[in-house]
Amino acid sequence: MKQRVLILGYGKMGHAMEYLLAARHDVRIWNMGEVVKGSHTTLEQEVADAQVVLFCLPVNPHHEIASRIAPYLAKNSLCLTIAKGLDEHGRTAAQVFDSAFDGRHHYGVIYGPMISDEIRAGQHAFADVVLSDSADFDVMNSLFLGSTLICQQASDMHGRSWSVILKNVYAIMFGVADELKLGKNMRGHLMVAAIAELSGIVQAFGGQAHTPYSYAGLGDLLTTATSEDSHHHTLGRQLVRGEWSDISGEGVHTLQMVEKYRPFDWRAFPLFTLAHDIVTAPQTLHERVEDYLKQLRDMESCPI
Repeated sequence: MKQRVLILGYGKMGHAMEYLLAARHDVRIWNMGEVVKGSHTTLEQEVADAQVVLFCLPVNPHHEIASRIAPYLAKNSLCLTIAKGLDEHGRTAAQVFDSAFDGRHHYGVIYGPMISDEIRAGQHAFADVVLSDSADFDVMNSLFLGSTLICQQASDMHGRSWSVILKNVYAIMFGVADELKLGKNMRGHLMVAAIAELSGIVQAFGGQAHTPYSYAGLGDLLTTATSEDSHHHTLGRQLVRGEWSDISGEGVHTLQMVEKYRPFDWRAFPLFTLAHDIVTAPQTLHERVEDYLKQLRDMESCPI
């Protein structure tokens, strides 16, 4: 079924979504305050015609734009986002939608290993889709049917949102370990420890323990943490090399927001704490990593 889709944002992911959708749907694009492709001159007019509005934007502008378009959204339309971060109030994109729409409009998140360059090269990508109304999955099926984006219907929107956001924090540690030449065995430890901590954090929010074992959690973490061209993997390497002039990225911002708003007891999670401490005070990196490894060596062995 052909649908009218409005893409908000025309960066790498906006182009990737256009690549996936343009052959089968009527795709319109709004970017940087203007309609790039469409039948109208204003965002509000395009929104009124759209069946699906796809946010390919960072999470920070979500509230402003969602609030702006809410009065113009067509009945039974669906807003989707691929944003994997926290806004300046420490909210996920799903929480922003919930606040801006106040139960009046349907929304959902698309999270998983979706590298934009690979999508545009015709390679497959994979995603969990969590919707405020599960009946809208028929729309999702129609949206990406036959494309190289494989979507699966999922639950636990809050848990999956935090899994995909926090994976950027843990990915930094893989870059640190690789630059320190701690070996591939260390990668194995980091993956197990990161997923275990994600499961604990998700459960602290009332989510499901298995949620991080998903495209939004394990799948996206593996992709980000082991890709040499990943920003957060590169950032970990830079921290080791003493390149501290530009310590930035979604993972760094997440650490700042978690410290500021304390949505969970982050000091209860050793690997998360290690990432926080070395990003906040990179001059302590070698000492903090050795302390972490010593704690592992000194732990009393417990049966699995």
